[in-house]
Amino acid sequence: MGFLERLFQRQEPSSGRVAKERLRLVLTQDRAGISPALLDTLKDEIIEVISRHVDVEVDAVEVTVSQSNRASSLVADIPLRKRRVSRER
Repeated sequence: MGFLERLFQRQEPSSGRVAKERLRLVLTQDRAGISPALLDTLKDEIIEVISRHVDVEVDAVEVTVSQSNRASSLVADIPLRKRRVSRER
């Protein structure tokens, strides 16, 4: 494999890296006191509220808990649907 092929080839994460990320997520949720069921409930309610005001790509919404040295954070990645803008004159 040439240098350029290695440089531009997309590499899938190793199973060890995936397992480590899953464990980190579980530990973070545990430390924050948020169960997977509560996280799913939060996700559903966030989608419901935001959908009242904008079109949301419901299947692509991700809600996670992240941990820093000082605090836990609830992080929501909510993709919006693209709207077609009609020009009326």
